[in-house]
Amino acid sequence: MTSISQVWDKTLVKSNDWLRQLGAELSWDNADTTLLALRAVLHALRDRLPPDEAVELAAQMPLLIKGVYFEGWNPSGTPMKARSREEFFALVRRPFPAGTLEVDLGQLTRAVFKLLADHVPEGEIRDVRGVLPTELAELWPQPAAAR
Repeated sequence: MTSISQVWDKTLVKSNDWLRQLGAELSWDNADTTLLALRAVLHALRDRLPPDEAVELAAQMPLLIKGVYFEGWNPSGTPMKARSREEFFALVRRPFPAGTLEVDLGQLTRAVFKLLADHVPEGEIRDVRGVLPTELAELWPQPAAAR
């Protein structure tokens, strides 16, 4: 039983670290709002990626974040055809009732992409960026070698 507890404890710590980092990046102190916003961007990204790439990205996430990422996923409906930033931001905005998300969706998306880039190996981020249209790929932070 100890090994299950250790796995659970480890994912709780890692998932909370991700939420704290995202909250700090956005200057937010409400973990519930941060989690909802993270979920919205992750779902939009997941639904925009080909299923195999979505799964490869998820493999790099803490268990709890991975669960949030896969919640409600229907891979047969992906990838969605959001090609522009506006179309992608509409996917991010979709789970929020009108007027409840008062944040710059570009800033939010960039913050989540930065979080992923900070925690996911560079090669996987390169693969994700490579399957996205240029307008969406440009929302990701540039790798250190490209700066």
